[in-house]
Amino acid sequence: MSDPVSILYDGECPFCSRFVAMVRLREAVGPVELINARDGGPLVDQANALGLDLDEGMVLVMDGQFHHGAEAMNRIAMLSSDSTIFNKFNGFVFRNAGLSRALYPVLRGGRNATLALLGRRKMRDDPPPAG
Repeated sequence: MSDPVSILYDGECPFCSRFVAMVRLREAVGPVELINARDGGPLVDQANALGLDLDEGMVLVMDGQFHHGAEAMNRIAMLSSDSTIFNKFNGFVFRNAGLSRALYPVLRGGRNATLALLGRRKMRDDPPPAG
């Protein structure tokens, strides 16, 4: 049995949280582990060790491979079903790797501005999780 697919995301970001709640991957890939990167854990540690900045993009972990930012969004869109309007739109936009690379910085900028407006810190500015 292969490892579950995991998505590392910022649980303090309303866009990231809604995205992982709405995307329909389970039908296509089976169980999906949603990991709030602010809580830390082995996959978060691995992503950091690989130099993946979780403030600059979510991470999809699949078959032992770490996909970050626009690449993660592209892969998620490719794996998603078209079962909802959200997934249809997400697939239309992000299944195109070039469009995904072009739009991801805009999404990241919106995330960063929203966190600032809500008075929330970036993950790198948070104290490490207790554990």
